Amino acid sequence: MRAYDCEVLVVGGGIVGLSTAYALTRAAPGTKVTVLEKEPGPARHQTGRNSGVIHSGVYYRPGSLKARFAVRGAAEMVKFCAEYGIDCKVTGKLIVATEREELPRLHALVQRGRENGIPVRELGAAQITEHEPHVRGLAAIHVGTTGVCDFRAAAAQLAASAEASGTDIRYGEEVAAIDRRAWGVAVRTTAGTVIRARVLVNCAGLHCDRVARLAGDDPGMRIVPFRGEYYELTRPALVRGLVYPVPDPAFPFLGVHLTRGIDGEVHVGPNAVPALAREGYRWSTVRPAELAATLAWPGSWRIAQRHWRYGAGELHRSLSKPAFLAAVRRLLPEITATDLRPAAAGVRAQAVLRDGTLVDDFLIHEAPRTVHVLNAPSPAATASLPIGREVAARALSALTEN
Repeated sequence: MRAYDCEVLVVGGGIVGLSTAYALTRAAPGTKVTVLEKEPGPARHQTGRNSGVIHSGVYYRPGSLKARFAVRGAAEMVKFCAEYGIDCKVTGKLIVATEREELPRLHALVQRGRENGIPVRELGAAQITEHEPHVRGLAAIHVGTTGVCDFRAAAAQLAASAEASGTDIRYGEEVAAIDRRAWGVAVRTTAGTVIRARVLVNCAGLHCDRVARLAGDDPGMRIVPFRGEYYELTRPALVRGLVYPVPDPAFPFLGVHLTRGIDGEVHVGPNAVPALAREGYRWSTVRPAELAATLAWPGSWRIAQRHWRYGAGELHRSLSKPAFLAAVRRLLPEITATDLRPAAAGVRAQAVLRDGTLVDDFLIHEAPRTVHVLNAPSPAATASLPIGREVAARALSALTEN
């Protein structure tokens, strides 16, 4: 019998990878699980660099993985946070139409929310100010199940619970090579560590396509990183909860919105601009090899051709604070430039197909002895518990096939 270091090896210590390890220890106690994370601790990228919103699922196509997992995951995340004493608050949110041409899209969201089983209430202009005295709009909807929490703390708790059940989490271990054989997989890290496992689970987020290729699989997509840039309000009292514009269905970003986080600070943003590195949290962060790989992918150019007008607006708001301010004033007219101070940015790992299609749903691909999570943008943190169970179930199925 071949000696294995573990049965399931999870690459990636963000909230999806940790949720998968957590789910494995509960679905199949005694299963030997190892997690490799290249950073010195958990949740250092997408999980720990967002505004902490527990999404309701109101935007997502009925029947999609996003809709199913977000609705279920929101309730489960609130319960998980309550169980472990993690900061969490269900605040509800407003989605506000400020132009007449947005009203049909707002009404469509009402229908979509109801199809997804989400409590949605329509509001007139006067009712908006009852919820948010400083916000102005023609009409809005109130979504009652949206909230905020500390996703870093949730990820840390998932790690602690998985470790308590026997999972071996190794930080500072970046995957350098993967050798997949009939018996399983062998992974070598940049530190020279070699780990043999029966099944590999790829939850590498911003680097998931690279890990898939190391395993010998063609994922059929590439990660194109988009940086989301935020400001904070110096007068947080201007916003009570969460306020969003009506999204443009042609693009997978929600537009500049206002989010009172679990810490009481109000984040404003994000805008979405191409990042010049997978972990490009500033314009000054450029990794030539990663940028060249993005530019070499045909889908990147097709995105630019298809969405250049939208992208130009996002770029303008990135480089011009007055332009960003104008976008915020659509929702919050009395805001001034002095009300905005720069805040930390995040980078979204957006899967893009060769034809330029932005993958909208979660994307999980199975290959021999491997499970790849290839697209898990927002609301992945919200939906992390059901996503983890889904990925764990596929990994356990692959174990029985070996």
